[in-house]
Amino acid sequence: MNTTTTTTTTHDPAGEVLDAVLTATGRLLLSVFTLAWWALLFPMISVPAGLSVAAGWWFGWPAGVGVAGGAVAGMVLWRGLSPQTFERWFTGRVRSRFLTWFRYRRRWATMTTACGLSTRDGDRTFIPRLVSVQIGDTLDTVRARMLPGHSPDTWTHRADHLAHGFGAQQAKVKLVGPGKVEITFRRSDSLVDPVIVDFPHIPGGVGDQKARLDRERAA
Repeated sequence: MNTTTTTTTTHDPAGEVLDAVLTATGRLLLSVFTLAWWALLFPMISVPAGLSVAAGWWFGWPAGVGVAGGAVAGMVLWRGLSPQTFERWFTGRVRSRFLTWFRYRRRWATMTTACGLSTRDGDRTFIPRLVSVQIGDTLDTVRARMLPGHSPDTWTHRADHLAHGFGAQQAKVKLVGPGKVEITFRRSDSLVDPVIVDFPHIPGGVGDQKARLDRERAA
């Protein structure tokens, strides 16, 4: 005798709508928080943008466009007069923030799990906490908190996996504190471009040639 079991699944439209509303609200709050945080980090952009919007709202769009144009002109003037401070306070900070997210934070959970550095307890997965990221010209420094049961060797033995996962040429791991490791990612070779060293006392060197040209011009 064959017995057929029929399972009926009922959908709750009200529950689905509530879940969608809660998800959308959470994403909206996260977006607002992220926007506010970036506004605090980069007031040289958020303040002129806010003034432009306020001027357009209260005095009409020509005023808003004028304020925005003046802000852009000021940024260009700043870049031309002091490129070092512009790089330090603006482009360098924007680059560092973006690369911190793009290279590490957005893939941290996925990569550490793929490298065998996460642990499971039943249905829960524990991920090592990413403490800090420092972006450099050729080296990036990442600090992470080890999970219970980890040792420095746990991370050292996975250095090649981490380098491959995060797209670096090499990774070195060292212990920098109780339960904290530092991973140095080498992303490019700083010695690829040749450096010309001026030795005036060497015959035929760059300095010797320059001195000869100066003497010829003076004659």
